[in-house]
Amino acid sequence: MQTEAIKRAREYIKEADALLITAGAGMGVDSGLPDFRGSSGFWKAYPAIKDLGYSFVEMANPRWFKNKPALAWAFYGHRLNLYRETKPHKGFDMLLELGGQMRDGYFIFTSNVDGHFQTAGFDKERIYECHGAINHFQCTKNCTKDIWDAKNIQIEVDMEIFKALNFPLCPRCGAVSRPNILMFGDWNWNSSISDYQEMRLGDYLERLRDKESKIVIIEMGAGKAIPTVRMFSENIAEKPNAKLIRINPRDTSIDDRWGVSIELGALEGLRRILE
Repeated sequence: MQTEAIKRAREYIKEADALLITAGAGMGVDSGLPDFRGSSGFWKAYPAIKDLGYSFVEMANPRWFKNKPALAWAFYGHRLNLYRETKPHKGFDMLLELGGQMRDGYFIFTSNVDGHFQTAGFDKERIYECHGAINHFQCTKNCTKDIWDAKNIQIEVDMEIFKALNFPLCPRCGAVSRPNILMFGDWNWNSSISDYQEMRLGDYLERLRDKESKIVIIEMGAGKAIPTVRMFSENIAEKPNAKLIRINPRDTSIDDRWGVSIELGALEGLRRILE
C-alpha cells in the first residue's frame, strides 16, 4: 500500500509547477526536537513541569509573563536555546532543492515557531509562520507595535529549579518582553509579521491561480489536536489543480480525492519519495 502511495506521490511532484510545503510540530522530531504530543510527551521533555503539574496548554499561556516571568522564560528560554542549538534535518535540504526545481517556485505554511526553515536556507519572503516565531520578541504590555530580533539575546535557565536567571525587557518601557508567538488565551499577540507573511502567501496563491499552475502540497507532521496546518493543506487540496502528499506516522487519514497519505515520519517519508 505504501509503495503505491509513494509512486503516486512521485507522479504528483513530477506533474507539478509549484510546491507548497506545510509543516506541523512533527517536522522537527527528526531534527531531535521533543515531541510534545500529549502530557506524557511534554512532561518527558520537561520533567520539572510535571512536578508542577502543568500541561503544555497551561504553560503556553501569556499570563505567566505577568505572574511568574522567571517560570515563563524558563520554558520559552529553554526552547529558544534548544531551537538555536538544533540543526534542521536533511529533509529540509531535500525540500529546498525540490522547491528550486519548480517552475513556479515554492511557499511554506508552518505552525512551527523554531525558525528552522530560515536556518535551512529557505527564502524568508516565502514563509508564513502562522503562530509567530520564537526568535522575535515583543512587549507584554504592547507599549509599542515594534517587534525585535532576538538573535543577540541569551537566556540562561537553571533546569534544576526550572527558573530563568535572566529575562529580556522591553527596550522602550522596561516591562517584561515575550516571544512573538501566539499562545493559548492570547489577546496581546502582535501579529504584524505573520500578517505580512500571510499577505505574501495570498499573493503567491493568486499568481498560481492566474497561471493555472499545478500545485503539489507536501505536508509533514501536522496532527489533528491543533489542525491549523491540516486544514490549510486540505483547503488547497480541494482545488482541481492541486494534490496533497500527507506524511505522518499517526494521523494518516485523507480523502482519496485530495491525494495520498504516507505513514512515516517526515525525514523517512521525504527520503522514500525524493531520493
